[in-house]
Amino acid sequence: MTEQLEIEHVDYVVIGLGVAGESIAGPLAESGARVVGVEAGLVGGECPYWGCIPSKMMIRAANTIAEARRVDGLAGTASVTPDWAPVAARIREQATDDWNDQVAVDRFEGKGGIFVRGRAHFDGPDRVVVGDRLFQAKLGVVIATGTAPAVPPIPGLDQVDFWTNHEIIEAKELPDSIIVLGAGAIGSELSQVMARFGTTVTVVEAQDQLLPLEEPESGALLRSTFDAEGIAVHTGVAASSVRSEDGDVVVELTDGTELRAERLLVATGRRTDLAGLRVDTIGVEPAQRFVPVDEHMRVTDRVWAVGDITGKALFTHVGMYQAAIALTDITTGDAPAADYSAIPRVTFTDPEVGSVGLSERDARDSGINVSTAMVEVPGTARGWLHASGNEGVIKLVADADRGVLVGATSAGPHGGEVLSILTLAVHESTPISNLKSMIYAYPTFHKGIEDALRQL
Repeated sequence: MTEQLEIEHVDYVVIGLGVAGESIAGPLAESGARVVGVEAGLVGGECPYWGCIPSKMMIRAANTIAEARRVDGLAGTASVTPDWAPVAARIREQATDDWNDQVAVDRFEGKGGIFVRGRAHFDGPDRVVVGDRLFQAKLGVVIATGTAPAVPPIPGLDQVDFWTNHEIIEAKELPDSIIVLGAGAIGSELSQVMARFGTTVTVVEAQDQLLPLEEPESGALLRSTFDAEGIAVHTGVAASSVRSEDGDVVVELTDGTELRAERLLVATGRRTDLAGLRVDTIGVEPAQRFVPVDEHMRVTDRVWAVGDITGKALFTHVGMYQAAIALTDITTGDAPAADYSAIPRVTFTDPEVGSVGLSERDARDSGINVSTAMVEVPGTARGWLHASGNEGVIKLVADADRGVLVGATSAGPHGGEVLSILTLAVHESTPISNLKSMIYAYPTFHKGIEDALRQL
């Protein structure tokens, strides 16, 4: 009973010390405020321990294997023997410190913060309970608890020892074969990594294309790459049941197909736990998937939420963007309004798929008079020079009435880097006439943007 707990009075409580939560809790503590930072997992959150950082280490290693295999026909001959051991060692030694967050805890406490390890829940608008401690926040509470892997209710799945992105990141050895449920960014990236290290990979995606949230051209591009690399793909079907059999995992699909592999990786999205946070005590419906916020990240007058828990876009860079707005609102009350019209996102497959703003379909559904243009990267000068591994597309989505880009995709070698100029164009509503008048360096991948602009 909370009535029996002694109240500890503080200025702020930040629930969740992932990247977004840390970006608020640290500066507030440095300012002299009495700040309690609560974390049930590891300080730093998903990104440095199981997400962005270690996964990109894996991708970098897998891409070097693919590049070495491209030597034949371009620069001589090369023989490659994949070895997962140095990848696993690098993740432990350079990224995760073997999943020990003491350095991050010390960093927060060194700024004057009060760190509490545990799972928190609200007991009213300004009261937070963590285990046997009750904190009353005089100035406000920030929710930054992020998301966790979502596990779909597939019959038999709870009886199988399946992996999520956590287990594969922590793996010291890769399986001989694996079935991957979900072909979004996480499932697609990890599938290609494992295949390049010798694992037999089968991907199952309930939607009709790989990378369902991206343009169909991006999904088709990745599908052709997976086919060429020996990754089996099943789209438009879902898993209807899962079971263990003779040491393997057997997945039955809705079309009657049975798949068998040594391991199963579930990469079907992310989930929140609003009920566990007792958000009903601050006036939020706990059955919702995400916490509703206004343009300044406010949930109520003295409660803010940032990061994945808001559902605006589940990316580290969006969480940091929101954290900056919330921190300004908390400290000055004069924060800019959040603008999500030009959120860049990158799937770090090979080819790399970068996109920003609206897809063609979303733009049309919004009632925009849409004009599109697309070029194949191999048909550009740099793409032709690049030769092996040059697959890709640059697609522009324009508002024909306003004469500006509202979305774009850059898929291909360094697709995420080529995206930068397109992100700026969408963010600033740069007139297409201005983009056409620019000088583009030759021969670069980004010059393909000029080729596409000529079609608008």
